[in-house]
Amino acid sequence: MIKIICVGKVKEKFYREAIEEYLKRLTKYTKLEIIEVSDVDFDNKDMVLEREKENILKVLNNKDYIITLEIEGKQMTSIDFSRKIDNIFLNNSNITFIIGGSYGLHNDIKNMSSYALSFSKFTFPHQLFRIVLLEQIYRSFKIQKNESYHK
Repeated sequence: MIKIICVGKVKEKFYREAIEEYLKRLTKYTKLEIIEVSDVDFDNKDMVLEREKENILKVLNNKDYIITLEIEGKQMTSIDFSRKIDNIFLNNSNITFIIGGSYGLHNDIKNMSSYALSFSKFTFPHQLFRIVLLEQIYRSFKIQKNESYHK
């Protein structure tokens, strides 16, 4: 099973529709759950990160293989990502991806991570990034199954 823990909710209809489309496509390959935790709206970055950390910890199962999405993380190709997911599932029944809020993730969450992953040095809107992550997960299963999609 794959879980995606996200800080914040998806508000725009077009983002929700894209997410639903990838969730539907992924049912062929895996169970997938998206868990939204509340974002925090303070001016103090440290307070925001602390509160968001508490919200993430409430839903996090530290027995899962945890992948944090971090700008400082390792970048890889789609093929490498596919192999990584395949290898993780050899020894773990669950993979949990964590997408932080506008300030990223608290260091305590980063330290719990089994793998820090970066998709780019760019900053993405969190709602859009959720779609990008789902698309790459979908692509990784298509690659693993040697099905046409990946180019």
